[in-house]
This record gives sequence, structure tokens and C-alpha cells, in this order.
Amino acid sequence: MLVCGVDEAGRGSMIGPLVVAGISIEKSKIDELTKLGVKDSKKLTPSAREYLYKKIINLVDDYAISKVSPRTIDEFVVKHQLNHLEAIHMAKVIKKLGPSVSYVDSCDVNTDRFGKEITKMSKTGKIKSYHHADSKFVVVSAASIVAKVTRDRAIEKINKLYQIGSGYPSDARTVKFVRDWFLAHGQMPVFVRKSWAPVKILLSS
Repeated sequence: MLVCGVDEAGRGSMIGPLVVAGISIEKSKIDELTKLGVKDSKKLTPSAREYLYKKIINLVDDYAISKVSPRTIDEFVVKHQLNHLEAIHMAKVIKKLGPSVSYVDSCDVNTDRFGKEITKMSKTGKIKSYHHADSKFVVVSAASIVAKVTRDRAIEKINKLYQIGSGYPSDARTVKFVRDWFLAHGQMPVFVRKSWAPVKILLSS
């Protein structure tokens, strides 16, 4: 029986993609993820995530990654459909992996509604939707590591060209980069999410 875990990284960022990742693994091998030390990516150091990423990829039966560009994110945020966008990409990943059951980390306050939305679009196995699934189910923890490492690599690429920091609004370097860029160019680069509140404040000032 194939079990899938799905999670995202970069939802709250001002810069770069939103990354949705899923892993599928035979139920009998799930304990091996725990033995590797797999846990919620937020509780791990970047080097531990990189190490576990390689181990996870080698152990699981399959994995899938879907990256959402800042431009697409902006289109959905304007329509107040960010949760729907995430559901679309989770469904896409699940469909590709074809598991019997999938555990997803719900971004919707209503976990049942989120699960039903994914079920409708993926038409693949049973969907189990929970808040904080990344700390409750090791298959989702594994997906969270794959998503986070993929997202970190994307940010690293941008950082090689520009000093953007982590991409999050809580990072002073990120805010400074966005402000300085806008003052110098009068517009935002393609990798910045223009629909984000901190960015909108800068654009309207």
C-alpha cells in the first residue's frame, strides 16, 4: 500500500516560488523514515535538511515537486484564492504519485473542506487533511524537508545574483532589498510577489 505525504514551503515569503512536494512510500517502510531522524523541516538545521533530503529521495518509492511562480501566486492572491492555489498543486502532486492514501498539511482553517477540494481535483486515493500534519505524520515531515530544500535552493540561486536574504518579510535584508530595488527601478523584479502586503505598502508609498 502506497502512502503519500504532502507539504509546502515558502507560502509566507515575499520572494521566490511556493514549493509543494510529495513523497510516496510503501506503508511497510514508513518506520525507516523515523529511524533516519526525519521530522518537521522547521525543527532541523539547513545541513540536517540537506542530509535527510538525499536519504529520503533514496528511500521513498517516488517523489514529486511542483513550483509556483510569484506571478501565479499574485494572480491567485488578488482573487483571495491562495488556499485554492495550494490545493491545485497538492492535487497535481498526489495525482502524479498515485497513492492509496495521502496525508496533507492543511492551510485552510477548515481541514475537511481543504481535503475535499484536493479529493475532487486529484481523484486519487483517500485524502487525510490535518493542521500541523508536518509534525504529526513522518510522511508529511519527509515531504516538508523535500519542499524546504527545493525552496532554499531556489532562493540560493537568486542570492548569488542579488543580496535578498531569506525572502521573508521578517528578514531585514529582504525588506531592504525590495525597498532599494523599487526606489532604483520604480518596479519590482519578477521574483518578488507584488501582491504581498509589505510589498504593496512599498509600491504605494
